Amino acid sequence: MSSTAPLDRISFELLALLTNDARLSNKQLAAAVGLAPSSCHERLKALRDSGLLRGAHAEVDLKKLGLGMEALVHVELARHQRDAVDMFVARLNQIAEVRQVFLLAGRFDLLAHVAIRDMEHLKNLAYDHFTSDQGVVRIETSVVFQSWAQRHRLPLAPPQK
Repeated sequence: MSSTAPLDRISFELLALLTNDARLSNKQLAAAVGLAPSSCHERLKALRDSGLLRGAHAEVDLKKLGLGMEALVHVELARHQRDAVDMFVARLNQIAEVRQVFLLAGRFDLLAHVAIRDMEHLKNLAYDHFTSDQGVVRIETSVVFQSWAQRHRLPLAPPQK
């Protein structure tokens, strides 16, 4: 399977299974999609080699680490040149509390998802890493009360014949 080869039903099933539980063994995956383990292994290798399957990740309970709050920091930048944006995003990616950064179209340029202990931690994070940056015009912060993720579903399916 090359990076340009079309994906079939089995490839989509493997991706869906791994999206829901990346700890499944090759043997479990093979049984679930009706392949021999060796064929399943080759499929997974091809998905990784193509760049479509980029890794497996652990879901960590942030509250048990003392990070009981999450917030979204909307950022308006002074400059919109690629180098300025790339440098600011690189700085954000060095901050332990930053979980994800999104480049946006619309009122704000970036959205940073952060995990924090409490409001004092959020305030210090905002002052130390966002509003003190010369490239930032302003920020607007939203505290997350609750979130839901649907990692177990892929938005695509193989083409119908």
